[in-house]
Amino acid sequence: MIDSSLFYKLLAQNDTEFFSGVPDSLLKSFCAYLTDTVDGDRHIISVNEGSAVALASGYHLATGKIPLVYMQNSGIGNAINPLLSLADGDVYSIPMVLVIGWRGEPGVKDEPQHVKQGKVTCSLLESMGIPYAVLSDDESLLPGQIEECFKTIRKTSAPYALVIRKDTFAPYTLQNKKAESAQMSREEAIEKIMLTLSDRDVIVSTTGMASRELYELREKHGMGHERDFLTVGSMGHASQIALSIALNQKTRRVVCLDGDGATLMHMGALATVGTRKPGNMIHVVLNNAAHDSVGGQPTVARDIDLSSIAQACGYRKVQTVQDGESLTKALGQSAEGPLFLEVIVTKGSRKDLGRPKASPQENKQALMKFLQD
Repeated sequence: MIDSSLFYKLLAQNDTEFFSGVPDSLLKSFCAYLTDTVDGDRHIISVNEGSAVALASGYHLATGKIPLVYMQNSGIGNAINPLLSLADGDVYSIPMVLVIGWRGEPGVKDEPQHVKQGKVTCSLLESMGIPYAVLSDDESLLPGQIEECFKTIRKTSAPYALVIRKDTFAPYTLQNKKAESAQMSREEAIEKIMLTLSDRDVIVSTTGMASRELYELREKHGMGHERDFLTVGSMGHASQIALSIALNQKTRRVVCLDGDGATLMHMGALATVGTRKPGNMIHVVLNNAAHDSVGGQPTVARDIDLSSIAQACGYRKVQTVQDGESLTKALGQSAEGPLFLEVIVTKGSRKDLGRPKASPQENKQALMKFLQD
């Protein structure tokens, strides 16, 4: 395995001092090391991967140095536009190191939403003309791979990718943890929401722990899963799925269970909900100020006023709640939506939290049948 401190040292020797990206479970040790080691102006956890490429580009323009952008391979989609229309050698020719977690690597067991991404990761890089290497977990080979990376970057003045397999980085635990207080866990909040809804209401849950917890809570209470759409991939897009269902199923209440990191990733979606004004939609943001599913790296969601932003976007009612009683009361309102409900919750989840047993296709078919009844 590669020690994050050694990886960082070799990057620093090549004058790479700026880091930005969206955390990934395969990169969580390296990301945690950066959070503990690099000051806030030189390590920015961005809202999405495309923004990270733009931040890195601005850094290079200002300093002439080579920045680093990290992401999960699912985030390549967010980054394609600035990589090809900004950083590419045929446009502005901006050099940067891309560190990409290879979820769904062929032959390695992973969740269904990562399978396709894993199959096409390397071919996507090839199609974009981005040279890459799969980083070895043998530390003796690391200096040579880093040397080749920077040699290529300096020759082409363009991005170069290091693709990271599972367990490449040795474990490292984040030391600089920001305390975020809350009275409810995310799972407790989801349970209260779920039990408050009628048997006609629909839930669209976001990527990561929220969908897993919703699935297990249905199991705990002996309920079926046909009323839920588990958005296991496509981070940041759950609210738009919920919006479209709400607009086309006006006799049902549609609840989007969103995360703070997912909301920040595509925050412009709030404007679409707010201007379409679906009266039957409740947009719940479970705010623990962390990318909880990929190592607990912080978000800025407690440093801004999400409810005021939603109100400015046109939501008819906005509210922030911090306890179970206030949450239940807010859900019982008869006011016309869309309602934006920010729920302050704690970080972390149960150690024994399972994963959905149904496939994404089975989840889809069950929901569609329910909606047609």
